[in-house]
Amino acid sequence: MKWAWLVMGVLLTGCTSVADIEHSPETLNVISGKTPKEYADCLVGRLADSRKPSTVEPHKDGFRVIVPQKLSSGPAAVITIDERSTGSSIKVQEHLQNFPLRPGDVRKAATACISG
Repeated sequence: MKWAWLVMGVLLTGCTSVADIEHSPETLNVISGKTPKEYADCLVGRLADSRKPSTVEPHKDGFRVIVPQKLSSGPAAVITIDERSTGSSIKVQEHLQNFPLRPGDVRKAATACISG
């Protein structure tokens, strides 16, 4: 039975793009006192233990972090970090946000980096 869940998870995680994820609902939308650079560095550092390296690219007045999937190629999440006058605005959008068995490491890292 465990193998069936694993196979189903792998099949459901493929064939997605950054644009697809950016059109999905946000799973987290928060404000941090950290600068966009500080927040992106924290996020990438926390995700380094559980995933392949994330891609950080400039985006408007901040950064966009593209988090890779664990088991297949393609993005698992897109985190947009925009500059505010007193820190950053963070928006997390995940692939399969309604799938109950998705890994929670992205949300945990995003939450831990808000003030920590």
